[in-house]
Amino acid sequence: MTGLKLIVGLGNPGAEFAQTRHNVGADWVRSLGQQYGVELKSDARFKGEIGRGAIAGWDCRLLVPTTYMNLSGESVGAVQRFYKLEVEEILVAYDEMAFAPGVVRLRQGGGDNGHNGIKSVRAGCGNQAAFNRLRIGVGHPDDKQRVTPYLTQQRMPAAERALIDAAMSFAPSLLEDILRGAWQPAMNVLHAT
Repeated sequence: MTGLKLIVGLGNPGAEFAQTRHNVGADWVRSLGQQYGVELKSDARFKGEIGRGAIAGWDCRLLVPTTYMNLSGESVGAVQRFYKLEVEEILVAYDEMAFAPGVVRLRQGGGDNGHNGIKSVRAGCGNQAAFNRLRIGVGHPDDKQRVTPYLTQQRMPAAERALIDAAMSFAPSLLEDILRGAWQPAMNVLHAT
């Protein structure tokens, strides 16, 4: 069982992307920082905002890359190499169109399912794909031509945001299981809903 040392939230920088579906991972990591008093500070060498503190009693770093989504691996890879982290010690939170809003799933390793941020993280970590994923459902527009505006140009409706916020409000015991790498108990709780 490998515990986490880094939690990453993917998104795009800038006010024009705030409250969009593509930024749900970054939003969650920022809310974790606020909840546990971990201040995220901009660090140019890591191309991101980073902070360290106790999350549910577990010493962990939080990272929000300030690159665009498709270049997230530049940030994650720089932090991984600098702190000599194993990829299994990293959790990446990001938007997942395969799930409806309010559905959240954990996954250990695997493919990228066409997600360019995940492709970039894998490349940034030396083409290792064993990092953990927190896939946050945002739904699909049911038309491939509308995917980009759906993810990056439209603010989420309040009802969708409420579903996602409720799903991401983890009980301290669930968050502790995730942080210490107790994946099966954490998946049993998350995947039952």
